[in-house]
Amino acid sequence: MKKLKRYQYERYAVLCNLAYQKVLKQTRYGFAPNGQRVIANRFGQPMIRVLWGHHNDEVIVVIKGSHNVWDWLLNGHCWFTSCREWGLNYSIHSGYHKLISQESMPTHKHDHLGINVFERLLEILSQLINQQKKRITFTGHSSGGAVACVLADAIETHFPRSVKRVVTFGQPAVGGWSMKRHYQLGHKTYRVCCDLDVVTFLPPLPFVYWHIGKILWLYNGRIYENTSTLIRLGRSLTSWVIRPFSYHLMSKYIRNKDFFDER
Repeated sequence: MKKLKRYQYERYAVLCNLAYQKVLKQTRYGFAPNGQRVIANRFGQPMIRVLWGHHNDEVIVVIKGSHNVWDWLLNGHCWFTSCREWGLNYSIHSGYHKLISQESMPTHKHDHLGINVFERLLEILSQLINQQKKRITFTGHSSGGAVACVLADAIETHFPRSVKRVVTFGQPAVGGWSMKRHYQLGHKTYRVCCDLDVVTFLPPLPFVYWHIGKILWLYNGRIYENTSTLIRLGRSLTSWVIRPFSYHLMSKYIRNKDFFDER
């Protein structure tokens, strides 16, 4: 597995943050004037942004996390639903399945009613892959990260070797052991977790849900790779317990020297 470079991390993180805004002016971030397509959810709200430029082969698919009451309620649908209609040989979290299979409202002159989110994405990406030879990076925050993994795997099934990488931020688990076994992009998937982000431990069903890909844990000023969930939880809870005493260490006093003016 290749390493995730700092500039790539920053680019995807910024785009995931911007995805929550109503409008994203893609030309400010190096994409082409016509290099954006918005995929809306059933309420007509932006859910996915497909971004590309003319001078490189990368298309970035940015998926927003939960952003309405319906989305939040779906996070509790922890039973499994099959993904065979997308060509995938496993089941996933039923709530995230509903996000992908919901009808997508038209946002573009070429869009039409009656197709779901996955079908809309497939329609857009098929042109970019077949006509412009683009390769696809998927990124998303929270439930958007979970959806990104499933969509990336489905696109890879339809267009082999078309997915460049998958980068998620604060992502909950999306599938069980069957998904872990059959997921094709484990060597291209980076799951970024910051400190004790409680969402990354969800759903709270150990040995029922399994994470996929390589975890990059940002903790205590360092990056830890592939730290197990139990170790991550244990270290974080221990840190909480001893944190009040850590402020007594001289290293803390030395670190805070910048509070004082030079004389």
